[in-house]
Amino acid sequence: MQISRLLTRLVGGMLLAIAVESAQGLPEPVDGRVTEVGDLVTRMYPDLETIYKDIHSHPELGFAEIRTAARLAADMRALGFQVTEMVGKTGVVAIYRNGAGPTVLVRTELDALPMEEKTGLPYASKVTALSNGRETFVAHSCGHDIHMASWVGTARVLVAMKDKWQGTLMFVAQPAEELLSGAKAMVADGLFTRFPKPDFAFALHTIAAPYGTIAYNIGAVTSNSDSLEITFKGRGGHGSAPDKTIDPIAIAAHFITDVQTVVSREKDPMEFGVVTIGAMQAGTVGNIIPDSATLRGTIRSYNSAVRDKLLGGVRRTADAAAIMASAPPPDVALVEGGVAVINNEAVVIRAETVLKAAFGRNNVQRAPPITASEDFSAFVNEGVPSMFFFVGSYDPLQVADSKRPGGKPLPFNHSPSFAPVPEPSIKTSVEAMSLIVLDVLTFRK
Repeated sequence: MQISRLLTRLVGGMLLAIAVESAQGLPEPVDGRVTEVGDLVTRMYPDLETIYKDIHSHPELGFAEIRTAARLAADMRALGFQVTEMVGKTGVVAIYRNGAGPTVLVRTELDALPMEEKTGLPYASKVTALSNGRETFVAHSCGHDIHMASWVGTARVLVAMKDKWQGTLMFVAQPAEELLSGAKAMVADGLFTRFPKPDFAFALHTIAAPYGTIAYNIGAVTSNSDSLEITFKGRGGHGSAPDKTIDPIAIAAHFITDVQTVVSREKDPMEFGVVTIGAMQAGTVGNIIPDSATLRGTIRSYNSAVRDKLLGGVRRTADAAAIMASAPPPDVALVEGGVAVINNEAVVIRAETVLKAAFGRNNVQRAPPITASEDFSAFVNEGVPSMFFFVGSYDPLQVADSKRPGGKPLPFNHSPSFAPVPEPSIKTSVEAMSLIVLDVLTFRK
């Protein structure tokens, strides 16, 4: 998921306040179903950890998740699911029918990030692959490996408890979430026509917050996302004679700084909006001015008016930077990515009751929407009542210490040092998802 340091809104607010309480354990006893799920998860955890470490050590980029998808497909077939591979290129759909009842979709992501892992873990990734034509390290620095192990664990729990529910499980392993295009690819490939259209859909995401805690919202959970790719054109030449060239790197540099005035001076300061340039490719050596420079970045917003303002400002600023240097017009590509995920109120309220009974009221709370983006919305926007929620993944005392003056900063999602604590993160994720799904599969009006 494209989760950034902006998730501090979750940690710094609701979740930090419960960090120390979380370290003291769960509060009151819970009902028999919660106990049964917990016992099952405890027994299966060693195998789930093996799955997690294997996936963590063998990450794959979006739409190239061949090994990862095959691994999950085999795990689901072993449980008795009917499995279809290569849905939306590399996606997996696993169906388990258990009598008349609702169809419930549970999603995980398959892909990793084009970045080097620096956790120092014994099972850290050393994988490399091509990304945008260049070799890069690949790492699960967003938590998708935790999600996949939890996804398998949830399936195992529900199959083990199949005498207690009726309906259809639809477990979806989605490719290319980091590209914000995998969910769309699956829908376009007939996800809801070749397979049952679900009555409910659920997904979770780990965050750098105390383990044992769960956060969610009613309504918007994530932001809109657009990607940008701009190629500034110049005239190459010797670095010692810039007057005989048109320097595209200088043009790109002007754009990078000038475009921020769209955010600071044109956007309503009360509304959320971000333009970030995350990559620049230009040139080969220090004494040659290249013919072109290419920038790639991301644009985030909540509402459509701000989105339109930012998109228009990016294009206008790019054109102006080129004009100022007497350069040809740039090639500007603005591509819609993820649309804001909207949680269904009725689904959230029902799940909230279940989660608070299981984990304690102090550990399960609502939080504001985050500024990162998620393409789980491609499923939600097909008219499926859904819930997307967050699960903490760090030692609560470590989280609390990171907020004290002089405390050690906490590595967030997409950091090369992001390192969730596997056991409590996976156990909480499996238990929470299993209980939510069990509840909608056994609910009778």
